[in-house]
Amino acid sequence: MAPRPSDRVNADEEVEVRPSRMTLAGQFLVLQLLIVLLVVATVGGLSFAQTGRQLERAETRRALSAAENLAGNPTVRALLPTALPGGSSPLAAVGETVRSVSGSTTVALLRPDRTVLASSVPDQVGATLRHDGPRAGIGSWTGAVAANAVAAEVPVLDESGRHVGTARVGRELPSVADRLAVAGPDLLAYGGLATTIGVLGSTMLSRRIKRQTLGLEPTEIAGLVEHREALLHGIKEGVLALDTAGRVTLLNDSARLLLALPPDAVGRPLEELTQDAELREVLTAAATPDRLVAVGTRLLVLNRMPVRSHGAVIGSVTTMRDQTELQAMERALDTSRRTTGTLRAQTHEFSNQLHTISGLLQLEQYDEAVRFVEGVSHHRENVYAQVTERVADPPLAALLIAKDSLAAERGSRLVLAVESQVSRVDEPLSRDLITVVGNLVDNALDAVAGTPEPRIEIALSEDAEAVTVRVSDCGAGVDVADAERLFRSGFSTKDSDEPAGRGYGLALVRLVCRRRGGDVTVHNDGGAVFTARLRKTAAEVAA
Repeated sequence: MAPRPSDRVNADEEVEVRPSRMTLAGQFLVLQLLIVLLVVATVGGLSFAQTGRQLERAETRRALSAAENLAGNPTVRALLPTALPGGSSPLAAVGETVRSVSGSTTVALLRPDRTVLASSVPDQVGATLRHDGPRAGIGSWTGAVAANAVAAEVPVLDESGRHVGTARVGRELPSVADRLAVAGPDLLAYGGLATTIGVLGSTMLSRRIKRQTLGLEPTEIAGLVEHREALLHGIKEGVLALDTAGRVTLLNDSARLLLALPPDAVGRPLEELTQDAELREVLTAAATPDRLVAVGTRLLVLNRMPVRSHGAVIGSVTTMRDQTELQAMERALDTSRRTTGTLRAQTHEFSNQLHTISGLLQLEQYDEAVRFVEGVSHHRENVYAQVTERVADPPLAALLIAKDSLAAERGSRLVLAVESQVSRVDEPLSRDLITVVGNLVDNALDAVAGTPEPRIEIALSEDAEAVTVRVSDCGAGVDVADAERLFRSGFSTKDSDEPAGRGYGLALVRLVCRRRGGDVTVHNDGGAVFTARLRKTAAEVAA
């Protein structure tokens, strides 16, 4: 039997041991039983109280009807004014008749001063009853006189309408035990039926939920969620998941930090979270392996894959790594590689010159050899003088001299504009200038290859806030439609056999410029003209 997801845990992983708990079906059953008991108890209590009130009203009406019959009896009206306590047997007989016929508990006839003349309770005869009704004086009243008894009093009037006494009738109510005995079978039947329905419903519901949760219990699901959250937020790489509508469904801490997203990004559309069109394209396009994207001051490598469920695409997941530091190392290595290539080109050039000088000496053309050496020396001195006079930063000057040799080897001409002027700058700005100038010149060399008179012009200018680099060539220019895409990572108008491909030089240029608060633009003017502006930091401005 295959282990469930919650059982697949590495041996060296610390797992919290939890006590066994009730199954999902058991939890639903207990909950249903508690609900049924609560409903039955509530309904039973309300029904019992309502039945008690209805019973009290019915018994009160019966007592009032019996008291009215007794008060209106001709014998009572005739004998009551002159009767003595216990001395009138007709009054006692009439009262007993009314009690028997009405089913009342007690019947009594009272004088106006509430002296009992006749009563079904012998001990009350001759006694004076207190006013226990809701009101005193002449008049009919009904109401409860004890916890389980009601009474009704009706005045007795003679032929002239004079108040000569009071007829009182009392009735006992069934006790709580009696009422429970009567209602108990019905309550048990209803409770049993509700319990049966609850058990069946909870069983069916638990089975349906377990099918939807792949047979996992709630504690196992909670454990899986806890493990997922721990793993998701514990890895260094960023993870971002989107649904088919482009809403963020999953985001770990690393991805939120790398993409500079707000804490409440989950559940929100991607368009609300970032205005970077290139980033949105990579996160929503087709499967993209190892796509380099510049996000703010970072260079990220993104891998996007679709997520499928039952054969249908339900979204995508993108993993990302921060390549900023690695890219800085690659830039340093690329600079070394370019320097090596330039030195190799110079070595090749010097070798050809030495072979020429050797041939002239062998031909005994000493004057020609001297003129050739002087010409070569004069050209080099002019290049060095022009560069060092206008560029005071040694690393940048060295790069320009090396690029001049590389251009000469490729049959191109590299010209430093007369108005160029750059002072010595701090090391961070110098490194960024080398990256920008090196990439722009390399692109220009590729652009002028094969043209009749290949020529590249570099113009460098500096003010108090920034350094501006302009590189123009005499190539075919750029397509206006591709002007923005030129600066996207991985886009190139040239084919490449290199495994890593091309299209990252201009992306690095824009990343460096934007990281410094500037930017890079391109337009056509007899060829492509790239203009990059690198702003100085506060410390560099102060220096």
